[in-house]
Amino acid sequence: MAECMLIMGKMSVPQGSDLQKATYQFLDKLTTNDELPGLHIEPIKNSRDPKVRTGRVNDQYRAVLFRLDGDASRAYMFVGVWNHDDAIARAKNLELTINPVSGVSEIKYVESEPESVPAAPVTPAVKTLEQPLLLGHTSGELQQGLGIAPALADAAAQVTSEDELLTLVDSAVEWQGMALIELASGSSIEVVKQKLDLRAPETVEGRSEGEAIMEGLRTPAAQISWTYIESNDELRRVIDGGSLQAWRVFLHPEQRRYVDRTFNGPYRLSGGAGTGKTVVLIHRAARLAREDSAARVVLTTYTTNLAAELRRSLQQLDPDHARAAALGNPGIYVNGIDAIASAVIKTSGEDVVAQARQLVLGSATGEVTKRTTAQQAWRDAIDQAGADLPHQLRTWSFFDDEYLLVVLPQRITSEVEYLKVRRPGRGVRLGRAERESVWRVIESYRISARAEGRVDFREAAALAAACLDILAEQGQSRPCDHLLVDEGQDLTPAHWQLVRALVADGPDDVFIAEDAHQRIYGNKVSLGQYGLKILGRSRRLTLNYRTTAQNLAFGMQILEPGEYSDVTDENEGPVGYRSSRGGPEVELQAHPGLTAELDGAAELLRQWISRAEQDGIALETIAVLVRDKYERDRVVSGMGDRGVTVRAVDRDAVPSGAPVVMTMHRAKGTEFYQVLLFGVSAAAMPKSFHDYDFSEEAKTDALLRERSLLYVAATRARDQLVVSWNRESSPLLPSTSGS
Repeated sequence: MAECMLIMGKMSVPQGSDLQKATYQFLDKLTTNDELPGLHIEPIKNSRDPKVRTGRVNDQYRAVLFRLDGDASRAYMFVGVWNHDDAIARAKNLELTINPVSGVSEIKYVESEPESVPAAPVTPAVKTLEQPLLLGHTSGELQQGLGIAPALADAAAQVTSEDELLTLVDSAVEWQGMALIELASGSSIEVVKQKLDLRAPETVEGRSEGEAIMEGLRTPAAQISWTYIESNDELRRVIDGGSLQAWRVFLHPEQRRYVDRTFNGPYRLSGGAGTGKTVVLIHRAARLAREDSAARVVLTTYTTNLAAELRRSLQQLDPDHARAAALGNPGIYVNGIDAIASAVIKTSGEDVVAQARQLVLGSATGEVTKRTTAQQAWRDAIDQAGADLPHQLRTWSFFDDEYLLVVLPQRITSEVEYLKVRRPGRGVRLGRAERESVWRVIESYRISARAEGRVDFREAAALAAACLDILAEQGQSRPCDHLLVDEGQDLTPAHWQLVRALVADGPDDVFIAEDAHQRIYGNKVSLGQYGLKILGRSRRLTLNYRTTAQNLAFGMQILEPGEYSDVTDENEGPVGYRSSRGGPEVELQAHPGLTAELDGAAELLRQWISRAEQDGIALETIAVLVRDKYERDRVVSGMGDRGVTVRAVDRDAVPSGAPVVMTMHRAKGTEFYQVLLFGVSAAAMPKSFHDYDFSEEAKTDALLRERSLLYVAATRARDQLVVSWNRESSPLLPSTSGS
């Protein structure tokens, strides 16, 4: 037999390195020649489905598959690997059919009763309703309108709590579970059909059963759970990646829609943690580059760490993608936004950079290669030129925000301009005398910067944007065709000016993924001020694929007291998000002191490590998250003293072989099976807001960032989340946490 296609499921890869290796070798041989005698591809006597097969992985394990014979091709659908007897028993009771309502090819496990589904749990639910959760949807409507399996539809129509529904979803075909979650959130059957792209199968004369089933596996809803493996390299990636990496291959139909669509201008995709925004971004970048080999695709984000994660994720998704060696070259160029600013400045030429300096900073002289943070520089400038300042304005944070939100984006270079400029949203009014005093400090800041040959990162972004605008006026093209931005909520106004300057207006020019609830760095901005007109081209993802319902609910409670706005300046309330899976309740641990909290952390990590080793799970999928680097180093030392090996993570990639300890900021963009939030005490979160005393609005915004940081940390947990503190708990924790 010639080479065969392989279709793999999201959860069909076994855990454990030896078994993974044997599975890869088996599937590699299978796709090359399924008639090799060592494979033992055999039908099962008395099976419910004649298409089912088993194959020999090693002496102990057998693979369960379906063989699909097309008119001119053959495919194997790989279900999973079990011990020999378990595999035979499972194979006998599997059926692969096409859903007559949705057109989706799906597997059913049939025991004594067709389509049996575990009964809803009888244990008391945390949130119990007095009426059915899916009020208004009968079992018949679920079956006839969506194609929900009869037993599942019967049970779903009667559930009265979210916990009961999630238990049903765990046992259901994945697309059917997602359909029920959508209905429970208030969507109509028609809306669910649109989101999942469900439609009755077409009857094609002369088409074989195998071809029809393969077509049903290509439907968007089927591709939530199943994917075609195109090469041995891709097979190796899927097997080695494990379930934490499953999102890189499998897309929800709604996610796929944003990957494939063409937009007539900038587009914004928002969504809470774990809803798959970054997944969409990576797949979209790969698609744009694949469809046009000459396209210059840039993928960027706020921090170097996140850019590295994007680079690794893109590599794992498609190792053969066209890489751009430098900004402006065909292919995909991945880098942080500040690194892109540096690249623009370095390649613009001295004359252009001098013009940009004059335009942005008011002087054509000085170096632009030395980077610095602004905090100490502002304090020095206040000491040197701020004698006339009102007391409440004598803080580095006021000047940093004023410079960032008013001076730089509007390219203010003189006192005359500053006296006239509008300052919308700044929260503190300045009279003429106060503006004069403020400008003297800003001028001192700039004079010192020129003397020391430095610019801060925001100035570099503003200079890079100006360079690109000058070069465009001279007839040069913008350096990219498609720009994709991740974590857009953290970009500054100067960054957004650079984003707009990097790519010309046109179809698919800028695609932004952002979540107002995860803004942990910068200030609130409105994209319309910086040449990025969304004009209704905006959607929100609401289904969480990573975090359990329990962890998500805990994160939402952290956010609830705050008021958030997105990058289009619209209110973004923490409502409408739901999870596709359930799990254990969040565990809260109060300790009388630091020593006791470290003791508790060591015992918890020992339990998690033991369980991971038994299950063949990588130890680096366990994480301890803390507020700052000082606390990180203290935890690493404390665990070492107690005989527990952990590894600190800073800027580098997450190391393998041991649980990791990192700051909550560093954890952005990561995920873990188990997470301990350590030291969530009143003394640590929120931090002191003394630097924001110049306005209540500034204090409120700083508090929002603290809530967002804790929310980000809590939603890094895929399965189990534990929160600990000593003495008094943080007031940012939900009120049920106590102290």
